[in-house]
Amino acid sequence: MRTDARSQRRRCPDGHACGKEGAAVARRADRPMTTFAEKLHDERIADELRAAGLDPDHVARLARATVEEDLGGGVDVTSEATVSADARAVADYVARKPGVAAGIYVAAAVIDLVSGGDAEFEFPLEDGARVEPGTVLFTASAHTRDLLTAERSALNLLCHMSGIAGITRQWVDAVEGTGAKIRDTRKTTPGLRLIEKYAVRCGGGVNHRMFLSDAGLVKDNHVLAAGGVVEAFESVRAKYPDLPVEVEVDTLDQLLPVVEAGAELILLDNFTPERMRAAVMLVGRNEPYGRTRLEASGGLTLDQARAVAETGVDYISVGGLTHSAAILDVGCDFR
Repeated sequence: MRTDARSQRRRCPDGHACGKEGAAVARRADRPMTTFAEKLHDERIADELRAAGLDPDHVARLARATVEEDLGGGVDVTSEATVSADARAVADYVARKPGVAAGIYVAAAVIDLVSGGDAEFEFPLEDGARVEPGTVLFTASAHTRDLLTAERSALNLLCHMSGIAGITRQWVDAVEGTGAKIRDTRKTTPGLRLIEKYAVRCGGGVNHRMFLSDAGLVKDNHVLAAGGVVEAFESVRAKYPDLPVEVEVDTLDQLLPVVEAGAELILLDNFTPERMRAAVMLVGRNEPYGRTRLEASGGLTLDQARAVAETGVDYISVGGLTHSAAILDVGCDFR
């Protein structure tokens, strides 16, 4: 008989890391897996998502996955035990802090799926609206059990997306009037990129490439592999002539050679504001280099935003918009 640690974990009747997982699976084996529709029932929600540039089917799959993750193959045992099957309720999704709303229709999609299309909604404001404590983002009316089952998944998405929109808006406000635009990166949560980048748009930012296939971005490792920054740029341009290509440079010496090679967008990696200003002056805003745009990137903080924007760069890219945004506190209040 095996006595190693892995065997002990499997036999443990009630430990957490040491066997509860197996026991829990056994205890709920006779419970049917809760399933939801693959598509949204509420056409208004679907239409609003399309208008926002989101695929309703993608959102439906995401919503379903978040709820099924929460249920863990079983049911909402607390709600099943305490709430009668025919009870109905009205729930307001209310901001607890000031910020920017994002993900209203994504959160509503979660409730729509859980309710099987039975829920009714009121949307007093749109994504991108500034909110204060007490602002109702949206209201849902449905069977109480469905509202409770959907609550945390809906809030997780709504709070996360609104947090991204809020920090983006802070950056956008900080550079207002300079002409610089705040851009996101691909430093996104796996599986959530589309809605996170949508949240950036809700906050007034603009999206960098969505996917690796959208555009080329020559970085230091590509330069090393290709034998030089100009060589790397020309290789991408030759193979994919119809796609935009951005080139990352680390020094001012690299700047003009890639401009002269035809790069229309250059990322200034970890440049100081003084070096950014020098890069702007080198490139100029007249021919032959007037078509070239410059993007500042690398370790930038909100208190630097204005100074960076005033150097004349076209974009400021901020990975923290998506990888480090604090949530907006939103609660679900039953009437």
